[in-house]
Amino acid sequence: MNKPQAASMYESAKKIYPREIGGRFDRLSKLATVALLGLFYVLPWINWDERQAVLFDLPARKFYILGLTLWPQDFPFLALLLIIAALSLFFFTAIAGRLWCGFACPQTVWTEAFIWMEQLTEGTRSQRMKLDQAPWSLTKLRKKASKQFLWITFSMWTGFTFVGYFTAIRQLGLDIVGLNVGGWTLFWGLFYGFATYGNAGYMREQVCKYMCPYARFQSAMFDKDTLIISYDEERGEPRGGRKRSVDPKEAGLGDCIDCQLCVQVCPTGIDIREGLQYECIACAACIDACDSIMDKMNYPRGLVRYTTEHGMHHEKSSIIRPRTLVYATLLLILASGLVTAMATRTPVILDVIRDRNSLYRELPNDIIENIYTIKIINQSNDARSFALTVSGLAGIELDGVDDEVRVDGGGVLSLPVRVRVARDDAFGISNIDFAVVATDDETVAVIEDSRFLGPTP
Repeated sequence: MNKPQAASMYESAKKIYPREIGGRFDRLSKLATVALLGLFYVLPWINWDERQAVLFDLPARKFYILGLTLWPQDFPFLALLLIIAALSLFFFTAIAGRLWCGFACPQTVWTEAFIWMEQLTEGTRSQRMKLDQAPWSLTKLRKKASKQFLWITFSMWTGFTFVGYFTAIRQLGLDIVGLNVGGWTLFWGLFYGFATYGNAGYMREQVCKYMCPYARFQSAMFDKDTLIISYDEERGEPRGGRKRSVDPKEAGLGDCIDCQLCVQVCPTGIDIREGLQYECIACAACIDACDSIMDKMNYPRGLVRYTTEHGMHHEKSSIIRPRTLVYATLLLILASGLVTAMATRTPVILDVIRDRNSLYRELPNDIIENIYTIKIINQSNDARSFALTVSGLAGIELDGVDDEVRVDGGGVLSLPVRVRVARDDAFGISNIDFAVVATDDETVAVIEDSRFLGPTP
């Protein structure tokens, strides 16, 4: 008696071989890929005021972006920027669907680069399919090895560039040549390089289909006026092959000749003629493919096109609607707030830390003394001199600090200071204010409040 065979509940994903296609959207995609990759790889090598233009120096807790130096205290700016980025994604998704996924997402951009290297070494779609099915030979080994060499080199350079945003990239290059790379630096370079190699080289569309959460909640941002890539079923059906000389209306056919080219060029392997699917990343390759066939058949373009659900049913659609108005208003408010906050940002930070080891000290001549640690952070790139004062109580004075203190550009100065007040004016808990003013520009000033403790009356 034959034993029953265990059924597998898992089916391995079939490799997708996207076909090459030209067209206006393909040119736009290539332009976006070159621009974004160029920005990523070139930006760390650009200098600004004798330092790296973009550098996130985590050990020093300084973040350099062109002429701007940000500190951990500026985290609200980063939070606001991330909120603006999220709202921008919602706004553009509501208007034109998954434009981000199709043209600007890092997964899409790097996958395009890896596919280009694959085409360079292994050939066209049909050649790659035949190569994978062919037995191993010297020719196959040479092509596969060439592809792997390009992939691995590109991935390692990507990991090196990524780390170069957190460690001065020129010094990092010298450290690598001199085999003097720290453990964490090596780890993150290899990790990011391996992630690029795996995601863009092998996982590709599976990241978009199974790992990316955006594909799951995109429908919540769509409505009937959102631009999406759609197949005009009314015009295309019924499908069927025919010669170019055949009139489709006389043959009882639609404009779709069922050539499958729209499926062959799709990087996620879907058939756009089955309607909107969450796997669609809106790369518009199917539009270029269909338009090329329509041109050959002397049919009007647009069988597959960007349109709205209302447009497909010959109804009026509009960009201006409650959803987009709300997103646009919020974006305008937040962007204005960020610009205003950055423009009015004071390039000096003052931290006051009171000594908690003692409440107060009684000095001769009925003087009460409190001890503080003052930290002055100069957020500008040039050294500056500051005057430190204290106020809030009659006769209050500072001791242990010069009239002027100098702080290096991007530096932190820590000062232990003593604040003294006559006993008669220092009973209980009093509010006092420390002030720091730049000697060369009185508008560069900051005030920090604190507490002065004295004896109980």
